[in-house]
Amino acid sequence: MPFSIEGADLVTIGLLVLLEAALSADNALVLAVLVLPLPKRQQKKALQYGIVGAFAFRVLATLFAVHLIHMDWVKLLGGLYLLYLPFKHFSQHGSGGGDSHPLAKTLFGLSLFWTTVVRVEGTDIVFAIDSILVAVGMSRKLWVILTGGLLGIVAMRLLIGQMLSLVGRYPAIVDGAYVIVAWVGVKLVLEFLHALRVIGFEIPRAISIGIVLVLFALSTVYAVFIKKPGKEPPPPAVDPFMDIPGPPARPKRRGSEKG
Repeated sequence: MPFSIEGADLVTIGLLVLLEAALSADNALVLAVLVLPLPKRQQKKALQYGIVGAFAFRVLATLFAVHLIHMDWVKLLGGLYLLYLPFKHFSQHGSGGGDSHPLAKTLFGLSLFWTTVVRVEGTDIVFAIDSILVAVGMSRKLWVILTGGLLGIVAMRLLIGQMLSLVGRYPAIVDGAYVIVAWVGVKLVLEFLHALRVIGFEIPRAISIGIVLVLFALSTVYAVFIKKPGKEPPPPAVDPFMDIPGPPARPKRRGSEKG
């Protein structure tokens, strides 16, 4: 089919970008939670690596979109993993282990930074499947689907930056973010069960997004007005290429010097 640009194609691209942005209300919060264990400069770097992987996966997955219909098991694995994260988070808080982050553990012998990049990439794959299938249903032109999807990824990354700034200003909002992560996990598991026809209902996107917005509003009110952030000293400077800052150097005692 020869390459052609029509007015309807531009409208479709705009709709795909808006669709990706609308679906990013929960996606952005989940990805923001995933990079929380990293220093701030590494958070941005991990998301930059993640967006490159998301672009590559989006292109390949769009080319083979017909096979994504048979990947419902990906939703099950993603949903169970997202349910595990808040369970680990709140169980550690309840047992007095709130100082350790549930995502601070490394995988496959990788550093914390690369472990986080792997988590971001895997989560991107889970979230991208629905968007790609919807895009394929809206247009048959490959360049329209790719353009709308890739611009949508950029919009989602901008939204993640805003989420990270809010979490940095009000740390208590992290608890609310984990509640939203749990809801997203439940939604993915329900979608998997619906695909297998185990259950006969499916949660509409409008209701799902509404629940996310309500949970986010409640957690923001809790963090800002109920559990106000205390005035703490600024954290020590951290090398963005190191996972854990080294111990401070001990000052020499004058009495130990021989005169």
